[in-house]
Amino acid sequence: MSGVRRQRGLRAAASLEAQSLSARFNRDYYRQFYLDGRSAVTSRAEMRARAALIAAFVRYVGCPVRRVLDAGCGLGLLRAPLHRLLPEAEYTGLEVSEYLCHRYGWIQGSLCDWRSRRPFELVICYDVLQYLDDRAAAAAIRNLARLCRGVLYVTALTRHDWLENCDQRRTDPDVHLRSGQWYRRELSRSFRPVGAGFWIRRGAPFVIWEMEQCG
Repeated sequence: MSGVRRQRGLRAAASLEAQSLSARFNRDYYRQFYLDGRSAVTSRAEMRARAALIAAFVRYVGCPVRRVLDAGCGLGLLRAPLHRLLPEAEYTGLEVSEYLCHRYGWIQGSLCDWRSRRPFELVICYDVLQYLDDRAAAAAIRNLARLCRGVLYVTALTRHDWLENCDQRRTDPDVHLRSGQWYRRELSRSFRPVGAGFWIRRGAPFVIWEMEQCG
């Protein structure tokens, strides 16, 4: 029974966190960090370049992409460029934000426990995990492994990135800053690191040359 109670506790905690995040990611948040050119953390040009990188990688490794999950898709800035580059792929946007789901029609759900009847060949998790505490982030990574059967593209703001790489004037500081080592340890349980944000699901039949792998 202790295991059952633990699972119920985890689900309850995930539900509370999802409600908190849904309220936080409202219109004002996206106006500040995505729509206001003076404070936006990214641009459409940058996201087009990111989509080109992702599409080129899945083609390179020979991953036939029929279904794409954009986990934490935000405004959906990757949707249009991915559609142009991977026209045969069905795009699914998953968001915890009630505001965004109402505005753009995304599926509302938490990355910690959302399920799909069919897995995805390509899963994208762009700058989402830093908004989750350690327990929730670890649960989300386990869920990514359940959802992905091919290539995972994942990024997250780390402690080092906050101190050395990002523009702090344009970056949301209200996040959980962890080490890159923490993320690599959790992801490596189910994925092989390839570099540049790409991870291959363990067991996926893609040949990655030794010098193209990380570690």
